Amino acid sequence: MEKLSCAFTGHRPLKFPWRYDETDSRCVILKSVLTEQIKALAEAGVTEFLSGMAEGTDVWCAEIVLELRKDNPALKLHCVLPCEGQSDYWSAEAQKRYRDILKQADQITYVNQKYTESCMLERNHWLVDHAGRLLAVYNGEYRGGTAATIRYAQKAKREIRVINPITFQIVRADENAETLDEQKSRAH
Repeated sequence: MEKLSCAFTGHRPLKFPWRYDETDSRCVILKSVLTEQIKALAEAGVTEFLSGMAEGTDVWCAEIVLELRKDNPALKLHCVLPCEGQSDYWSAEAQKRYRDILKQADQITYVNQKYTESCMLERNHWLVDHAGRLLAVYNGEYRGGTAATIRYAQKAKREIRVINPITFQIVRADENAETLDEQKSRAH
């Protein structure tokens, strides 16, 4: 599955200037950019898409795959969950959205049955370990799960495309690209 697969990573709503307002024009544009990137991956032969199903980027990407699957039934959505009950503390609306996606997923994988301090990190590693490429929405912060997932994917030599959620610029962050650690040391 690795060669024809793409995992998603990105920020949760609180990291975006629009937070939970998906009608904000910036969010609409970001979702459009994500759609174009996922379409391009599908046209290049990627058929397996892996979502960690966190609120924000992961959920949006899962919904985009499901929408594109209507015209391209070869596309598969794999939901890789850190543990059971991932959405238990989300709003009722977010929980419904989550369950609706899971009902349509081609596969659901639980990395852990119960919550642990490391289950999110383990989920992120699982995503990278089982995908040939990573599509990320990343604001440049050095700390956090998205940054750590990108660094892990760089070490694993995955193809990485990063979308800046403010400028919508898309850059490669793999092989010949400077690693996040190199960027940090150059900045100091």
